[in-house]
Amino acid sequence: MAEEKLSHLDRSGRPKMVDVSEKPETARVAIAKGVVRMKPETFRLIQSGGLAKGDVFTTAKLAGIMAAKKTAELIPLCHPILISSVDVEFSPDETSSTIEITATVRSTGKTGVEMEALTAVAVSALTIYDMGKAVDRAMRIENIRLTFKSGGKSGTVALE
Repeated sequence: MAEEKLSHLDRSGRPKMVDVSEKPETARVAIAKGVVRMKPETFRLIQSGGLAKGDVFTTAKLAGIMAAKKTAELIPLCHPILISSVDVEFSPDETSSTIEITATVRSTGKTGVEMEALTAVAVSALTIYDMGKAVDRAMRIENIRLTFKSGGKSGTVALE
């Protein structure tokens, strides 16, 4: 069994950026999800557009898209990537007073877009929190995770 090692550390254990220069370009897709949980009253205010800070869904969508584009500036050792598309969608669930966030990022390149999708979800969730915190400081951001990736050496990976 080959010994597993972290790709972002050199032989001495110091951080390094992975060299992707020899990797072939492939079509890449990554999907990430996360949930914002809140009080039912907060959920209703968001759904009705009644928060003082404005339209939560439009603002959080734009924040997620912008965050995906800035991922290499936020995450050390993350490669700057030419992103083809970013989509951020929201699935409100009145029964559980939650909003599920799904971010899909596409690119053609030498490295994947998982970090961009995860960053889009995280910043969208933080934006929802920021816009609602005046009425609900108990909101929780939960379960941010990669649910799908395709492209590159590892091919397609479906998680949930």
